[in-house]
Amino acid sequence: MSSEIYERIRKNPKFDELVGKRSRFAWTLTAVVLGIYFAFIMVVAFNPTALATPIWEGGKATIAWPIGAGMILLFWLMTGLYIRRANGEFDDINSAIVKEAIE
Repeated sequence: MSSEIYERIRKNPKFDELVGKRSRFAWTLTAVVLGIYFAFIMVVAFNPTALATPIWEGGKATIAWPIGAGMILLFWLMTGLYIRRANGEFDDINSAIVKEAIE
């Protein structure tokens, strides 16, 4: 890509919009993941017996298993949400920016 096209892309107000939207969305998802993970680790550190509670009376499986699995599932779903938005809204804005820069 030539430096002239790069400069047109960089000066396009839609570029700043794209960078801002993508950054805010990524940082929001990051904060959610870190918050949930940090809370889980704090429970493990300061109240491990809460997670050692059996799911059913006399059972060996504890509530930590479904909570951990739920966290992993939630994080995968959030990744999918990011991918969906990136392939939709963010790619549409990106395509418009490139099209305007080439014209």
